[in-house]
Amino acid sequence: MENNDLIYRHWRIDSDADGLAWATLDKAGESTNSLSRAVLEELSLILDRFERLPPRGLIIRSGKAAGFIAGADIEEFAQLTTPEKALELVARGWHLFNRLATAAYPTLALVRGHCLGGGLELALACRYLLVVDEPATRLGLPEVMLGIVPGWGGMSRLPERIGPQAALDTMLTGKSIDARKARHLGLADDCVPARVMDSAAIMLLLSGSPRRRPSFFQRVLNGPLKSAVAVAARRRVAKRVRPEHYPAPYAIIEIWRRHRGNTLSAPMLIDGIVRSSTARNLVRVFFLQERLKNFGKGVDFSAKHVHVVGAGAMGGDIAAWCAWRGLTVTLQDQDLARIALAMRRASAACERRFKEARERHQAMDRLIPDPEGHGVRKADVVIEAIFEDLTAKRSLLAELEKTMKPTAVLASNTSSLPLEELRGALLWPERLIGIHFFNPVAKMPLVEVVAAAGGDTAMLQRGTAFVRQIDRLPLPVNSAPGFLVNAVLAPYLRAAMRAVDDGLSPETVDEAMRAFGMPMGPLELADMVGLDVVMAAGKGLCGGDSDSPECLSRLLDAENLGKKSGKGFYAYRDGHVVKGRTDAVPAGLAARLLKPLIERTQQLVDDGVVADADLADAGVIFGTGFAPFTGGPLNYSRSQHD
Repeated sequence: MENNDLIYRHWRIDSDADGLAWATLDKAGESTNSLSRAVLEELSLILDRFERLPPRGLIIRSGKAAGFIAGADIEEFAQLTTPEKALELVARGWHLFNRLATAAYPTLALVRGHCLGGGLELALACRYLLVVDEPATRLGLPEVMLGIVPGWGGMSRLPERIGPQAALDTMLTGKSIDARKARHLGLADDCVPARVMDSAAIMLLLSGSPRRRPSFFQRVLNGPLKSAVAVAARRRVAKRVRPEHYPAPYAIIEIWRRHRGNTLSAPMLIDGIVRSSTARNLVRVFFLQERLKNFGKGVDFSAKHVHVVGAGAMGGDIAAWCAWRGLTVTLQDQDLARIALAMRRASAACERRFKEARERHQAMDRLIPDPEGHGVRKADVVIEAIFEDLTAKRSLLAELEKTMKPTAVLASNTSSLPLEELRGALLWPERLIGIHFFNPVAKMPLVEVVAAAGGDTAMLQRGTAFVRQIDRLPLPVNSAPGFLVNAVLAPYLRAAMRAVDDGLSPETVDEAMRAFGMPMGPLELADMVGLDVVMAAGKGLCGGDSDSPECLSRLLDAENLGKKSGKGFYAYRDGHVVKGRTDAVPAGLAARLLKPLIERTQQLVDDGVVADADLADAGVIFGTGFAPFTGGPLNYSRSQHD
């Protein structure tokens, strides 16, 4: 190829013997591509050049190993302070991508790796979209997860390409799809192996083939039946989120229905979305998540073998998750029946998680029953995940220490016991750390990495790197009863139970918190955790409030332990909760229930259990599901006093 790169900092332009131009985006100084103002301005100059001297065709690709384009530059979005700036940002991409879509020469986006947000909107503006068949290739419009909408043509072009139902599902959930599904839906024209991607791109671009159109039925849904589709979509969204908390998904539906996806036709709506408190707080949550992802970076440690002791619900699920992430895992328990149950549960989860039989078999082959504990000697990480009993845990940890590799990480998954008490029988007590997962392991992204006083810093760093290796978010905390997440949940759950003691129904109490924006009410959460577990943890985590709520004691006396026993605060049929009528929620109930949670969170920051208020907010959001649109409990508390 001939390199004609003369003036661009972020793009490289090459031409080949067929007269095709190859525009390679390689954003300077960054590991991933994003569509900053500078990147888009250079793309505009490139299109100016090709309008004067049109190539035979244009292929847009990435020069980054990390993927195609991750989306718009979130840093720039966070700086929008006026309606004029918000609309200017929208107009910048909208007009530029329209120019790309109407180019006189054929265009193709060659997508390998992530292609998200503005990156997919750019790809949609090309005549052809070719994806590389690799697990890392994911396409989506996740703007709704930041509280905003796809403003650069995605709300118009995606429904036109794959039909409105699939397009709305993609935009309203923020979920991404893989390369093969992209081809199946018609989003991608073809899906090819990496070894032939360049030649396949050339062949497709020169083919002159028309794009695959949606079926006649999908075109009708995108036209005459648009209102019916919008009503159904709004109904689905309403089951998940409320418009006062998350206005963006409702705005997507309206802009598609009323304005054919043209964001510039609804300037007041767009300004209200872009500069809303929800968008501001969800962008805050995005940066909090990025901060958590940075923990463990640069540590020279990569586990290959994990040994988990304890095949109960938590230990078994930890073992399965590690196997799914590509590690060899040995699972130990004295009770063979518990190991067998854990293996069956993992196999069933594999059926749901992996589409191909080969992937399922490989994942299960990596999960090895090990009742005798032979895997301890080879493991890089050893995780104790037995029941919460100090004596039993101390004895087990001492036995594990005898046979472990000196360099291996020794971790406890304890949810409430201080590490200083657990390590008393160890020869090298400083090596013990906490790696505390949350239930369900496959859905809860946070893992607390717990440091004890005088602990080995190198072991903490290795444990943190391991958490990132298995695609979880590590939160550094210091050893204290309940650490962060359980310590703030205990007074919150207790306040909810006190409200039941005062005569309110569980349904009313839970509705107060769902109306606030929680994904689940506190009493349904208690049922899911297990009321016996709540009782045991609560005794040590609620300060001077040592008396158990009467409603909790009555349920435990009747052996109603929550979801696992079929009855707790609610009844459960086939695993689904059965609720009664919800009474009118008393004014101020949500604030009453939140008060002890917020106070406890602040106390843990003041006590140094967690480093700062931002990390505390991140931990409570990702560890409990605390309403993300608030930006976290301490951020919410500040906003109420501003």
